[in-house]
Amino acid sequence: MPSPIGHLKARTPPLPTRASLKSSCSRRVRSGKGRKKFWWRREAVLNFGFSKNWELVLQGRLETPLSSSEPPSLTTTELLLKHVLREGSLQDKSGPSVATEFGLLLPGINSEPGTGATWAGIVSQRWDWGTTHVNVATSMTRDQHFDLFLDGIIEGPHSWKVRPVAEFFWDDEFGKARTVSGLIGAIWRVRDNLSFDIGVRRAFSDDRPITEIRAGMTVGFPGVLNGLSRH
Repeated sequence: MPSPIGHLKARTPPLPTRASLKSSCSRRVRSGKGRKKFWWRREAVLNFGFSKNWELVLQGRLETPLSSSEPPSLTTTELLLKHVLREGSLQDKSGPSVATEFGLLLPGINSEPGTGATWAGIVSQRWDWGTTHVNVATSMTRDQHFDLFLDGIIEGPHSWKVRPVAEFFWDDEFGKARTVSGLIGAIWRVRDNLSFDIGVRRAFSDDRPITEIRAGMTVGFPGVLNGLSRH
């Protein structure tokens, strides 16, 4: 499922090949036992623009428990295609930008065995005062549960070097878990191909509270992969 500070946005591929690296520390209270569990999570997303309005996306997350002797695990591994269906305000044109993203949910390591599939629709609109993104995703999870994900993101003015961002999402994995989450943070655009973000997330998964502090970096690499990724 999409991560906070929304990696699902209706931008126009091909972009410079870019890597998004995020690190977070999470705390979860286990219901009924009052036990607290802590994780250190490192997430990577690689986007390759290979044709007009198309991107290949590969992502995964390494989770290391800090409060137990459990081994590290590789989770949320996905291989996706993203396609811009309508160029709009995010591409300096009029009206909303519309994109879709679909692909495979791959097996993890020490977690999440099995294979699933996902599809998402993304609508974005930019105004002088800020930008909004609405994401709707459906999935068949790795353990064969149906999942519905609804997400909204509001960013401050795009012209600001440092702009605030807020995100709210609702995720229901039918027959297993329901999560409601809110995040506030900021994005610092150092230059066109380098930005940093930080955020604080508060969520409840089946009434179990989750607190997460996130920090990330996104870097663009133009002119690599034999010219397949171009401005």
